[in-house]
Amino acid sequence: MVVVILVVQLLPSTGLVPPAYFPTSLEIAAALLGQFASPTFWTAVLNTLTGWFLGVGIATIAAIVVGTIIGLSRPLENILTSTIEFLRPIPSVSLIPLAVLLYGPGLESKLLLVVYAAFWQVFIQVLYGVHDIDPVARDTARVYGFRWTARFRHLVLPTMLPYLVTGVRLAVSLGLVLSVTAELIIGNPGIGSQILVAQTSGAIPTIYALVVFAGILGMVVNLLMRLLERRILSWHPEQRKERVS
Repeated sequence: MVVVILVVQLLPSTGLVPPAYFPTSLEIAAALLGQFASPTFWTAVLNTLTGWFLGVGIATIAAIVVGTIIGLSRPLENILTSTIEFLRPIPSVSLIPLAVLLYGPGLESKLLLVVYAAFWQVFIQVLYGVHDIDPVARDTARVYGFRWTARFRHLVLPTMLPYLVTGVRLAVSLGLVLSVTAELIIGNPGIGSQILVAQTSGAIPTIYALVVFAGILGMVVNLLMRLLERRILSWHPEQRKERVS
């Protein structure tokens, strides 16, 4: 990180990039500090985090429910496999025209993109987790007459949880990217729209400052998810192995 800061600071003076369009690290830092003093900036951050949090939350709940139902039913999964394989590769950004037509620049258009992108990350991991259930343990639970709720709590959930946490971690990062992208392209209120405003007004250091802040926000979110993953999966052998090593 220090090397990157030094390179950005020195690069404009080398003539390799035009200084008018590539500010130094000090100029970017000054612009970022100026943003911290602006209530508009914090309102934009709140709007970005709101769309991101709601979108990932909706996607996670839907993916757990749908993924568990489909994963536990082989006939249902066989029927829906072709549909899943058709929908999953569709890039979320390709839904931007549809989102604009349906919802305009409102929060709903941002949620459509974030939910679609995050859903598949969690859904696929939930399917992997359900498929990883020990067949002997599953048949034993059925023979002993465990209710569905008991089988889910003591058999499905512990097996699925490591996969689920991985899926949520991926969805969180991707959801933040789509949230900012929706703001930048559609014009939803948030960090992305602030970048667009800065570009329109020719505030070059502010553009870089907002981009840097978006990167920092992504790093913080990923770090928090890593810590949460270790906390939730503290019982898992892989997490214990990491702590020992």
